[in-house]
Amino acid sequence: MKICMLGAGALGCSIGGVLARGGSDVVFVDRFQAHVDAINANGLKMRFGDTEETVRIKAYTSCDGLQPVDLIIVLVKSAATRAAIESARPLVGPDTLVMSIQNGLGHEEILAEVVGREHVLAAKTYVGGVFLEPGHIVSGYKGKQTYIGELDGQLTARLQAVVDEFNKADLLATASTNIYGTMWDKLLVNVATGAVCAITRLPYGWLYKVPEIEETALAAVAEGIAVARANNISLVSEDPKYFWDLAAEGLPAEFKTSMLQSLEKGEITEVDFINGSVVRWGARSGIATPVNRTLVAMVKGIENWQENFGKK
Repeated sequence: MKICMLGAGALGCSIGGVLARGGSDVVFVDRFQAHVDAINANGLKMRFGDTEETVRIKAYTSCDGLQPVDLIIVLVKSAATRAAIESARPLVGPDTLVMSIQNGLGHEEILAEVVGREHVLAAKTYVGGVFLEPGHIVSGYKGKQTYIGELDGQLTARLQAVVDEFNKADLLATASTNIYGTMWDKLLVNVATGAVCAITRLPYGWLYKVPEIEETALAAVAEGIAVARANNISLVSEDPKYFWDLAAEGLPAEFKTSMLQSLEKGEITEVDFINGSVVRWGARSGIATPVNRTLVAMVKGIENWQENFGKK
């Protein structure tokens, strides 16, 4: 299967690198020139626990001149989704599938508006990744599930083909008939750790040692569960601690959430699509979400500080 990773950050490299390692024909498209250059010159260096491998993958800074592929996996930052898929039009053929594995909610609607709903799949993954330097990442994929589904919940041959491609590479994938419930399950994992990790700057090995952080995380997840329940979303669990524990399962002590990685690079985070989603859905449903509202405010405060003072 020909696959384009549209966005080759930590998670894009983690998933794309494992797919390429498993035999898929993978290309990366990412705007980070130094990262693209390093991958093309030396391959993608992937650390798996105590071992490291180099995977050869072609990388580009734009889609210009590239041919249509079978599958586009979208892993750009949420705010860049529309611009990224607009730029990827040369890759979209009559049978091309476009699948977001981004954090948060709302990306599938953007993709459908650009390429047509008939091209879009939805997915959520518990795979993790940490960016070390251009061309070098930590991949946390072992034992981590990925759920993929059609937007209408049907089980189709094309859906199964994508699932099989992931499983061929030892990426544990399952075809889901409840993909929106799955998306909320993953949202709550991100709600549990994304913002608290970003605000405290603590990697997982230290984040999970502070009881007060756990209390805050559990309260944020509880708000999300209440909002999901009000909207008849079927979750895998309604125990906040389930999502807190699941967030760290199988990941190394040095793991950092994508939200913290964004701040460390001086970039805008996806907090509006994660904790902010709970706030927006809560407002529409008449559910108070003070913890998530506060976490959003704190992350936005850090973003503002970095923009106005951090680069001086």
